[in-house]
Amino acid sequence: MSGFFPRVVVSCRSSEKGQAPVATLQDCKAKMNALAATSRNFKQATKLLGWCTIPRDDGSLASFVGFRVQHDNARGPMKGGIRYHPEVDPDEVNALAQLMTWKTAVANVPYGGAKGGIGCAPGELSLSELERLTRVFTQKIHDLIGIHTDVPAPDMGTNPQTMAWILDEYSKFHGYSPAVVTGKPVDLGGSLGRDAATGRGVVFATEALLAEYGKSISDQRFVIQGFGNVGSWAAQLISEAGGKVVAVSDVSGAVKNSKGLDIGKLVKHSLENRGVKGFGSGDAINPNSLLTEDCDVLIPAALGGVINRENANEIRAKFIIEGANHPTDPEADEILLKKGVVILPDILANSGGVTVSYFEWVQNIQGFMWDEEKVNRELKTYMSNGFKDVKEMCKSHDCDLRMGAFTLGVNRVARATVLRVIRLLEWSNTNKASGN
Repeated sequence: MSGFFPRVVVSCRSSEKGQAPVATLQDCKAKMNALAATSRNFKQATKLLGWCTIPRDDGSLASFVGFRVQHDNARGPMKGGIRYHPEVDPDEVNALAQLMTWKTAVANVPYGGAKGGIGCAPGELSLSELERLTRVFTQKIHDLIGIHTDVPAPDMGTNPQTMAWILDEYSKFHGYSPAVVTGKPVDLGGSLGRDAATGRGVVFATEALLAEYGKSISDQRFVIQGFGNVGSWAAQLISEAGGKVVAVSDVSGAVKNSKGLDIGKLVKHSLENRGVKGFGSGDAINPNSLLTEDCDVLIPAALGGVINRENANEIRAKFIIEGANHPTDPEADEILLKKGVVILPDILANSGGVTVSYFEWVQNIQGFMWDEEKVNRELKTYMSNGFKDVKEMCKSHDCDLRMGAFTLGVNRVARATVLRVIRLLEWSNTNKASGN
């Protein structure tokens, strides 16, 4: 992701309607230089590391490295998932924590960015071993996380049950605190609509983008890479809206039907067979060729870096909606923009999950739960407003959607940071003048 950052236009002058500028750009630069030397918010993200040792079911001991990266809290508590994966490393989590800072700012939810993980293979651990590991990890981070400090959520290799264990262990130290994690089971304060939130947000963002070009989901052909939580929900909702999903893939394989796949049957097949491979109402294709299939809208909703300089020139989609985190590398981004492909970036397109996590946090704090209709209605409002805000930034700075989104996010964080530090400096100067 660092390849995108140097081109972001950083300014503390607001380009959003209804907001006065915080300061001139020159003043802002001076304040930011001073801020960088004094504030944790603009230093390298802190890596919080430690060994988590647990007894295995056979009585042996096993140790796993766990960490939590906290990037920024200028706009509110830090927010980000916890992933369990053997290849999780601090550099990756550091980058994802930064991405969460900009994503929450673009979504305009009052959070900063964080991310965490444990280097383990969850499939090789029993349920009881996973519980013990999660509880030991929580014991190490319970003073670092908190309702108004840092709010974890599920990520790769973790799920609502993992969040339930974290909640329970954290509550032993701090009292019952359902708002300390999001993505929980509904019975423990989880929000209705959370499971579909990221996929639904992708669809709402797609609707907003297509409307800008006088199009709708019902007259477009879609290809979706990834048929997990995000991809399968997006496919179902696109199908319900009249869109034609002509090809999908997952780790098991890929399937295509130029007349449109029956998504309801495909979801059932995938659940029963642990993948789309072998689906009878479509033709099997090479998963490596899926991204270059003929379509109007391509939704990469699986891994990062799948769109690169090797395949960018062969992509035939007119629109790309980034359902996964950073699926397009910087070189491919340049190639696609020159081809006239419109890319809706991940920090906007897949922000539905963190947005509904925010709704869950609000519900927990208020002690008042929303019905699913309200959750979905509010999500659509946030996704639509996010797209409008990014478009306004694009017009102001004459840039593409990705740069508009990053500029919007960076500016919101910068304004919040400068405002907080200005007041801190004023307070400090007042105290010095009074001799306190």
